[in-house]
Amino acid sequence: MAEITYRDALNQALAEEMERDDSVFLMGEEVAEYDGAYKVSKGLLDRFGELRVVDSPISELGFAGLGVGAAMVGLRPIIEFMTFNFSLLALDQVINSAAKMLYMTGGQINIPMVFRGPSGAALQLAAQHSQAAETWYVHAPGIKVVTPATPADAKGLMKAAIRDDDPVAVMEGELLYNVRGEVPEGDHVIPLGLADVKREGGDVSIITHGKTVHLALQAAKRLEKEGIEAEVLDLRSLRPLDVDAILATVRKTNRAVYLEEGWPYVGVGAQVAATIQEEAFDDLDAPVLRVTQADVPMPYAKNLEQLAKPNAERVIAACKRVLYRT
Repeated sequence: MAEITYRDALNQALAEEMERDDSVFLMGEEVAEYDGAYKVSKGLLDRFGELRVVDSPISELGFAGLGVGAAMVGLRPIIEFMTFNFSLLALDQVINSAAKMLYMTGGQINIPMVFRGPSGAALQLAAQHSQAAETWYVHAPGIKVVTPATPADAKGLMKAAIRDDDPVAVMEGELLYNVRGEVPEGDHVIPLGLADVKREGGDVSIITHGKTVHLALQAAKRLEKEGIEAEVLDLRSLRPLDVDAILATVRKTNRAVYLEEGWPYVGVGAQVAATIQEEAFDDLDAPVLRVTQADVPMPYAKNLEQLAKPNAERVIAACKRVLYRT
């Protein structure tokens, strides 16, 4: 084990996979000469050269499409979006080309590629740069979506995504890049579609993904002081979804709260709540509650932004509601 940052864990994953397979290359805005907007690709240009670490024009639709074409002829592109907010410009290539190609060619053409970058809000970046993009991606069949919350998960899921024969979106957290954690040394790969219990508990399940995992752990620690043991389940992968892990935690605690950074309307939590209702209704002692961003475009003003974001107080209140029906 070695303690490194989330940023360095991603860098290790990219470097190791590029070393292992010379068909892997990285492309995006500022990934080469500038070492990446968040320094995730630091040192890769010097190590692998300009044919495999490629600076792109400011045209998400263009370089995403170039990546799809490269994947069709046998390469394994990693397309970095400086932020998934900008990927909205490329959704035609992501959804209509990458995600649908295997089906539309009758299984003849795989698209082994990764779309990666930060998703969700950071600090005062306003409405157009603070969006959690998961729901737009998980809605489409044909693309997988993972949301690592820790350095170990960042490395393991990224390596699995690069090796996968289907397109995978790896949605990182901008505020996580400096977070430190233990990462196994060697070829650390986490299979896609496996959730992880980040904290054991028997009273209420907080199910979550991405950087809100850390918020869930904060809330669970505070609840413990009141004698409430919350279990925190990190989905890690949103598509494929680890339904067995979701049902297992609900059957253990009989109460569930879903925590996410995105908007409530047709959010990831809505899908999880529907799954619980369909598969574990008789195990519930209370309705499934959701804690999300407010259903508004993210405000720029700091005080309003804080009000719009999910916080530990709201998670604690939701847990108490399902426990005590208050």
